[in-house]
Amino acid sequence: MIKFITADEVLAIRNQVLREGHLPLNECRFATDTLPGSFHLGYFNQEALVCIVSFHLQNYPNIAGTGYQLRGMASLPEYQGKGIGTQLVDYAINYLKQQQADHVWCNARKKAMPFYERLGFSVMSDEFEVPGIGPHFAMCLQLKQTTPGTVI
Repeated sequence: MIKFITADEVLAIRNQVLREGHLPLNECRFATDTLPGSFHLGYFNQEALVCIVSFHLQNYPNIAGTGYQLRGMASLPEYQGKGIGTQLVDYAINYLKQQQADHVWCNARKKAMPFYERLGFSVMSDEFEVPGIGPHFAMCLQLKQTTPGTVI
């Protein structure tokens, strides 16, 4: 089951999966977690939270319209590769379309690129290093179809 959750509820999985359990939970907070327009989703197996993702209002540079950045996508190891993350992001995409968002983007870890490509995201940058985490690529998904201009 997918639910909207609080910023506090994402911290344990963020730490375990994205920071390998090395940080105090408070250090797993993003400055954007509680900004207006930010939201967090969780996938629950029975009562257990097993997958999380966070979004905040922020346009990707040089792309017009309303954008949201996806951050902190993480599934517990025993739930990875089962389609749960895909369900969670699909739910978010549908929600963002209802909110009239134009695009969603992320800084994807290099090893997660195939996941985002399967969801329709396109690579927007050269590879870059996030210190202490590893190689990343900016990726973006257009949520609204644009009508190409007519050439006469």
